[in-house]
Amino acid sequence: MQLEHDHSPKAIAERLGEGPNVNYLRDWVYGGIDGAVTTFAIVAGVIGAELSASIVLILGLANLLADGFSMAAANYSGTKTEVDDYQRLHAMEERHIAVDPMGEREEIRQIFHAKGYEGDDLEMMVDLITSRRQTWIDTMLSEEFGLATTLRSPLRAALTTFAAFVIFGSVPLMPFVFASGAGLAELSLAMTAVVFFAIGSMKSRWSTQSWYASGLETLSIGLAAAGIAWVIGYSLQGFAA
Repeated sequence: MQLEHDHSPKAIAERLGEGPNVNYLRDWVYGGIDGAVTTFAIVAGVIGAELSASIVLILGLANLLADGFSMAAANYSGTKTEVDDYQRLHAMEERHIAVDPMGEREEIRQIFHAKGYEGDDLEMMVDLITSRRQTWIDTMLSEEFGLATTLRSPLRAALTTFAAFVIFGSVPLMPFVFASGAGLAELSLAMTAVVFFAIGSMKSRWSTQSWYASGLETLSIGLAAAGIAWVIGYSLQGFAA
């Protein structure tokens, strides 16, 4: 059986020496799906209301930039909150270890006792973990608060979301920019459906779903959102007259 990476001592040392990778995949997928969904929902709503192609472009571009920036800003704030919370709890654990080290040792003891360690093995585990302050703190943050010790950059998370939103969200508008005549709505639908399926298929590389199941799932979500927008636009087309 072929494994995902080499387990020779040299390969392990090189891989661990690089440190854990910070993953921004969720920001890319989130931004890409939302960009394609919301932009095509606007296209579908405007088409349902039987408005002109210029209205599609105006509203689509406004959504592309404004909603993309809004999502990026929200992601920045949310990720920064995670970083701030980590730093707050890290400082708290440092303070607790300095003021009440025996109490903190007892917390480590109970954490690993719950994992099945007992007797000398448990005491050896407590001694090993508490012999290095950073390991002690990292263990408390992970086991007591469920925090990851690898922090993501708020700025990079925001930029990743914005880039994916603009790149994938621009696809539903392309037919109205580069083509003319009849069939623009159908072409926009087809191109956007391909984007939905492609995003879902790429997402399957980091999940247990098959590529086609993940692609169909994302496609279904996107088309459902577009369908809702089209129905609303069609139902309210009289108000746009």
